Amino acid sequence: MARTISFSEATLEAMREEMRRDPTVFLMGEDIAKQGGIFGQFKGLPDEFGLERVRDTPISEAALVGAGVGAALAGTRPVVDMHFADFITCSMDELVNQAAKLRYMFGEQCTVPLTLRAPDGITKSAGAQHSQSLESWFVHTPGLEVVIPASARDAKGLLKSAIRSDNPTLYFEHKSLFPRKGEVPDDDDFLIPIGKAETVRDGRDAVVITYGITVGRALEAAEQLARDERIDVRVVNLRTIWPLDYDAIADAVAATHRVAIAHEAVRVGGVGGEIAAFIAEHCFDDLDAPVVRLGAAHVPTPFAPNLQEAMYPRAPAIAAACRDLVRKSR
Repeated sequence: MARTISFSEATLEAMREEMRRDPTVFLMGEDIAKQGGIFGQFKGLPDEFGLERVRDTPISEAALVGAGVGAALAGTRPVVDMHFADFITCSMDELVNQAAKLRYMFGEQCTVPLTLRAPDGITKSAGAQHSQSLESWFVHTPGLEVVIPASARDAKGLLKSAIRSDNPTLYFEHKSLFPRKGEVPDDDDFLIPIGKAETVRDGRDAVVITYGITVGRALEAAEQLARDERIDVRVVNLRTIWPLDYDAIADAVAATHRVAIAHEAVRVGGVGGEIAAFIAEHCFDDLDAPVVRLGAAHVPTPFAPNLQEAMYPRAPAIAAACRDLVRKSR
């Protein structure tokens, strides 16, 4: 059975179920016990699990992630809430130089089962320091897993898998997705495997490869093209951007021969470039047109709503890219 719940409620269910299942799982962050999380994603957890397992911390991201790394090495499974993904920048040494490398440096004699929850993405007039999508930095760092849910179902299944993983895992959750509702299986053991993409819409004329909040925008674009222009667009939700599901990417290219890659993160240096390079190296003969990449402009996120809305790919831009791919290559 499935129920319709919000993205925020799905992550809360995942936390509650994993904390009941495994007493080594605990949560820490800034004002999460007192406030319940900015988006209500931790509401009620202190009442059930106490302040030993739902810990408010000082306002120091370096100390917070450092403590999480130490706790993971000591045999627990900490979930660290970063409040906003932008604040990971204050803990880069602890995450990139320590957490990511320790399992390798000690020859698999230790694990670092640390989950970092990082609300990210553009929301109305949040400004340049609270609107970033920084996932490509961490794809570049060996030793880290990076997952990005696109729906309430993804949110629950991926968070549970992240908590159970023996590797440090970044869990980016777009701030605008928290109130959105969707069907979620009523199953305490529902997991979405890390590293497995999902085709959320079939199609033969082109494919949009994407993740996170942009999945919904791609679906909107695909429905509009099917309705108005009889252009049939497949949509692939990556769900994990490291490790990438290269088989799913190759299958989508072979089935459609035209590819658009879209994400809200800045286009320059983004994950889309890595995917495009893989396609060029391994799927070139399947292409009928050059790969198109869509991402945010290479500027800090503006505060002004009209400028903010103009800087990242929304459904009309994704539809236009697919339309051009099909028309120019037929």
